[in-house]
Amino acid sequence: MDEYVRILKALGDDIRLQIFEMLRHGSLCACKIQERFSITQPTLSHHMKILCDSGIVHADRDGKWVHYSLNCDKLNGLIAFLASTKCNMHA
Repeated sequence: MDEYVRILKALGDDIRLQIFEMLRHGSLCACKIQERFSITQPTLSHHMKILCDSGIVHADRDGKWVHYSLNCDKLNGLIAFLASTKCNMHA
């Protein structure tokens, strides 16, 4: 359960959810992510650390650049967990 809590908390922030949406379309350099937001580099680093620590984002360093991508295995685990939920809908 703890890993799901970390993931959901990580996605519970508007900027991090927007970053997640950007990464759904493929790997991105930190500079491309920062271009979209009016935030400082340290603030972006903070958000990326939370996403990486939750396990849903990978960081790959290439020299001085960092490229971020989604960890599909971790996301598929969360999707399976959520899909196994039984909901009774009462009108």
